[in-house]
Amino acid sequence: MYEFIEGTIAELTPANVVIQTGGIGYLIHISLNTYTQLSENQKNNQQNLHKVFLHHVVREDAQLLFGFFSSQERIIFRLLISVSGVGANTARMILSSLGTIDIQKAIAEGNVNMLKGVKGIGLKTAQRIIIDLKDKIGIEGATNDNFFQLNNTIKDEALSALVTLGFSKSAIEKIVDKILAAKTDMSVEELIKQTLKNL
Repeated sequence: MYEFIEGTIAELTPANVVIQTGGIGYLIHISLNTYTQLSENQKNNQQNLHKVFLHHVVREDAQLLFGFFSSQERIIFRLLISVSGVGANTARMILSSLGTIDIQKAIAEGNVNMLKGVKGIGLKTAQRIIIDLKDKIGIEGATNDNFFQLNNTIKDEALSALVTLGFSKSAIEKIVDKILAAKTDMSVEELIKQTLKNL
């Protein structure tokens, strides 16, 4: 529902950030990695404008926003919560403890002990994460088609525009996938331009 939010930081703690925009303050749950990045950005950003990628969680008793400094971190978060028994807070704990690169490495190498080292993650959960995600994630962030499902909106819009311009969908789809594998954080316009350059 929400892609990202951009505004000023009203409050920042290792667990949460309040982003103020349009006269409203949004409480967003974050990982330690995102906290560190936002803290550094806050020191170097004279305009004090910060962009946070969002994931919206709707429960019977609450609606929660989880925020990420990069779209790559959000992708890992979404993959983690797709595993049975791993909720949003658990996924945030994993990201806070290991970071995106170490998580990818642990899954790709089947390193159960690394995942078990995270508070609240037992042997069965660690094994389930590896089994469920091993085919969807690589050490260098390389992905298969399942991984690209998270970028389907951008991909579909770009493909639709390119087909309208007269290109064959089968001819351009592999190029689009390759570009998204190299850089997940890009707009539809950027993706179309990069695809045209690679044709």
